[in-house]
Amino acid sequence: MESPFKADVVKGKVALITGGGSGIGFEISTQFGKHGASIAIMGRRKQVLDSAVSALQSLGIQAVGFEGDVRKHEDAKRVVESTFQHFGRLDILVNGAAGNFLVSAEDLSPNGFRTVMDIDAVGTFTMCYEALKYLKKGGPGRRSSGGGTILNISATLHYTASWYQVHVAAAKAAIDATTRNLALEWGADYDIRVNGIAPGPIDDTPGMSKLAPSEINSKARDYMPLYKLGDKWDIAMAALYLASDAGKFINGTVIIADGGLWLSRPRHLPKDAVKQLSRSVEKRSRDAPVGVPRSKL
Repeated sequence: MESPFKADVVKGKVALITGGGSGIGFEISTQFGKHGASIAIMGRRKQVLDSAVSALQSLGIQAVGFEGDVRKHEDAKRVVESTFQHFGRLDILVNGAAGNFLVSAEDLSPNGFRTVMDIDAVGTFTMCYEALKYLKKGGPGRRSSGGGTILNISATLHYTASWYQVHVAAAKAAIDATTRNLALEWGADYDIRVNGIAPGPIDDTPGMSKLAPSEINSKARDYMPLYKLGDKWDIAMAALYLASDAGKFINGTVIIADGGLWLSRPRHLPKDAVKQLSRSVEKRSRDAPVGVPRSKL
């Protein structure tokens, strides 16, 4: 789809995107680059990084990849510093690195729980912590008096509850809490806007291949308001809005981009039966004898 934003909406800005070599992260990298930003990608797999950077550069986007694991403090520090050294500034940090797999709570080991928490929750904070120096108002490389922007990618799993996702739901809840708290503190102290995006089911992503493999016959679409999966483009457009001047007054907000799925419940009664049933129930209610309440005294 054609972007609704001008091609230079983030021109001159530098974005560091963790998990930016594949899935939603790569689409965010691509759209940021197409709209004028220079891109730094952080990831654990060199082959994925090299392929992503090559694809971005083929589009005329200034891009570089840095190997690193968000679970390792030294990697986070090195990648943030390398991004600054390469481009001379840092304006946008997108925390998109994540871990996930289907598992029932009783079959999930504490180590498995901890691994997802370390990648998603601790990794997000660690990257924010290391990027603060360059994002804050008056920081190195900042050409204006204003601060930069942080975007944290979470999910909607923890808004209610999700089967076989206790580890991820806990981690995403922590990310959303981190987003709001940093928006409060760093917005006031350093003029940094911190927002989040909570994607729903997005087609053609590693997450969907793990959580909804072809072996599973899911009827979720039967009660999804928009009756379709989202596109990676949808999330990238939300990210572009929040990172651009269009979102300059948005801080501490998590945009839910799931087509309304988190509001949905299975439709236990067919729509064409609602009218008939309603009339029947109302008639029975009107015809029922009205009793006189008796005092319990």
